[in-house]
Amino acid sequence: MQLDDLLRRYFGTDDPSQMTPAALEAGKERCLVDLGLEKDPGKRFALWSLLFMLGAAPDLDVAFKTEEEREAARNFMDLMIASELQDGED
Repeated sequence: MQLDDLLRRYFGTDDPSQMTPAALEAGKERCLVDLGLEKDPGKRFALWSLLFMLGAAPDLDVAFKTEEEREAARNFMDLMIASELQDGED
């Protein structure tokens, strides 16, 4: 799953600056529904990651069945936080 494809699918555009507040909320809801229905672990991780970046990700114990998946999500969160801190230093 490519980020651009996910953005177009759930929000109607791959340009976040073009998203209206209503489209953003509706897209988050559709993404949450698909996350709940998705069986493929890789696709679930991609959906959860997108939701995390949008501040709408469910808790790890809700989103992921295995500790390995939860640990991968924790690593992703750490990388995102480190990236934000690094961006703040520039």
